[in-house]
Amino acid sequence: MDEASLDYYLIFATPDDRDRGEQPLGILVEEFVLCDDYTAAGIDSVEWSSATGAWGGPSTTGAWGGSSATSRDLRTDALLRSRVIPVTRHAAGGAYQACGGGELPQEAEIRALFRDRQPLPAAAPLDLGVTGSRRYRVLFAGELDGEVGGGLANVRSALRLEPVDDPADPLARVVGTATATAAGHDFTWELRRIGPGIAWCLDATVRLGPGPDSAVGALLHHHRQAIRGQGLIPVTIERFA
Repeated sequence: MDEASLDYYLIFATPDDRDRGEQPLGILVEEFVLCDDYTAAGIDSVEWSSATGAWGGPSTTGAWGGSSATSRDLRTDALLRSRVIPVTRHAAGGAYQACGGGELPQEAEIRALFRDRQPLPAAAPLDLGVTGSRRYRVLFAGELDGEVGGGLANVRSALRLEPVDDPADPLARVVGTATATAAGHDFTWELRRIGPGIAWCLDATVRLGPGPDSAVGALLHHHRQAIRGQGLIPVTIERFA
């Protein structure tokens, strides 16, 4: 994935159209609304339809409620996910142009089109008595391809994960863990499977140091995009401490 702030998804008429590389029905663009501690308060979104050439019209998936409903259904409906590909801004721009949209608007222009927000439940983090530490969970919907060279292997490489449980075992929970120091903060993260074929999560613990708080947000953003780039759909960013 590239470093664009917005998340782009191509929506196809059928899974076969997606797999054959047919032109999409439209493009869903999202942005997580973050709190000061980098937890998620909501998801802003807008859709573009190749049929109408317009932004912000009726949902391309038939969802009642526009792009916020599409955004919600993408995370709860496996059939819809089978018709969607998470892509980079560059790939979204290519599809937009191929469908007759011209040059993809700049991200500031797309943000100005946001009208729908999917609110996410928020709760104060639990006080676990660990001063100077934070614990985050980034939840993802979908499944990773566990074949050699597939999505799981790519995520493990991108996140520099050391194996814990056997990743080939569908009952394995923690498939890898890693540590790093950045901007004076100590980070530990692990990739967890939440039930076979159900969901995944990235759990990250930050032991805060003297550096800027923005390093926390940068790591969470990088890891979320690396996992999204392998086909999983980020659902929310929670904090437990």
